[in-house]
Amino acid sequence: MFMEEIERKTCIVCNEPKEEGITIVTEFICTSCESEMVHTPAEDEKYPFFVQRLKRLWVRFHA
Repeated sequence: MFMEEIERKTCIVCNEPKEEGITIVTEFICTSCESEMVHTPAEDEKYPFFVQRLKRLWVRFHA
């Protein structure tokens, strides 16, 4: 019996290798970071961190 190999991608937000998430343009965001970003209000102190990480999508798309 062969074990199915699970693909792990590195999240652009947490920099951790994860199995589940979404790919936007060419970048991967894990499920837990996606959920945290969606539920973080703009007034939260972590919001600017998420904005900086998501800028990578724009920069790499327009490079």
